[in-house]
Amino acid sequence: MAEKLYTIPVNDAFDADCECPICEMYQNIQENAIDFVMGTSYMEDDVRMETDKIGFCDKHIPLLYKRQNRLGLALMMLTHMNKTIKEMEGKMGQKIQAPSLFKKSKGGSAVKEYADFLDNSCYVCNRMENMFKRYVVTTLYLYDRDDAFRAKFAASKGFCTRHYAMLYDMAPSEISSKHLSEFNEVLNKVYIENFKRVRDDLEWFTDKFDYRNADAPWKNSRDALIRAIQKTNGVFVEEKKK
Repeated sequence: MAEKLYTIPVNDAFDADCECPICEMYQNIQENAIDFVMGTSYMEDDVRMETDKIGFCDKHIPLLYKRQNRLGLALMMLTHMNKTIKEMEGKMGQKIQAPSLFKKSKGGSAVKEYADFLDNSCYVCNRMENMFKRYVVTTLYLYDRDDAFRAKFAASKGFCTRHYAMLYDMAPSEISSKHLSEFNEVLNKVYIENFKRVRDDLEWFTDKFDYRNADAPWKNSRDALIRAIQKTNGVFVEEKKK
């Protein structure tokens, strides 16, 4: 199968030595989105209109800060704060209106409603969402049509729980009846077997703290806690540099 542009990142993620190729895709999309925001794009009117309106989530604002473009981030934060001040001043003292004459208002303030909107909005998340979904759909597309990819999928180190469930749930609508049963069997197998593999490594990691195992080899457990966090929570943890 000739590799098309949209299949390259998916194949690259499954070629990587990682505990969850879907996490790998997500991480790459996130890096690209942050690079986009902290490049010259923050000066573009359409980008600033959105960042002024919705800002950034708690997860992505520290990652933007790490990019060292302090002036670019400061300019975005300045106009976002100006927008927030204007909106908040207009909502002070307002109550949330009832949706209709037949429904009671849940009460609460317009200030809290707007604050909740900001807490659940993020320009980086929005930019990532469509691309990430496309990559997951492409993963299922390739499994349905590419023999080489099916072999690569079966040889993977499995997935984190979140992305295992995502693939499991999306498969019936994306994979043909010809391959669906096989896909479910392979998906379940690589998830459980590799989850247990990391669990066993983590168990040995804890056993190594027993003085009776002080001289025993670490085997594959030195980074077991980091890999266990990815398997269970779908996040990468960086070790502190000594």
